[in-house]
Amino acid sequence: MPERLEKTAQALDAIVEVLGRVAAWTGLALVLVMAGNVVARYLFHVGSVATQELEWHLMAPLTLLCIAYAVKHDGHVRVDVFYSRLPVAAQRVIDLFSALAALALAILIIKISIPYVMQSYRIGEGSPDPGGLPYRFVIKAMIPAGFALFGLQSLASVLRALKPFFGGRDGLKTASINAS
Repeated sequence: MPERLEKTAQALDAIVEVLGRVAAWTGLALVLVMAGNVVARYLFHVGSVATQELEWHLMAPLTLLCIAYAVKHDGHVRVDVFYSRLPVAAQRVIDLFSALAALALAILIIKISIPYVMQSYRIGEGSPDPGGLPYRFVIKAMIPAGFALFGLQSLASVLRALKPFFGGRDGLKTASINAS
């Protein structure tokens, strides 16, 4: 059983890894668009509402789709003062509870955000500014997409947290700052 849990967690990790790396490339696109806007504005005294809006259209996948990638690689902030001093059994329970809470949060945000995206799609929402970008629903769709990816990573964490309860070794990595 612990081996199956780990294999499933590794498959979920692979999905997060691939999609996180693809989404991270929007960072390069964002830098290029921002640099282009600055050059156009200060050297040529021209600007475009569409390219300014494109900046935050690129920021959405960069931030929302890369949350799961950051969690997968322990790039998130985790400070524990008491955790490292607890018995291993208590740490295992906390790891499982934390992973389940993250999964529940992801599911809740997906459930809440889908009607928000669908409303935007139905009304054909676009930029209110002249010359702005159409299809506002695409950027709003990054919310459920990002949290779906975060949910996959949280599920992988749940599976790894369950391993010790089925006789396997601890599966969660804990980046901790010890209070000693």
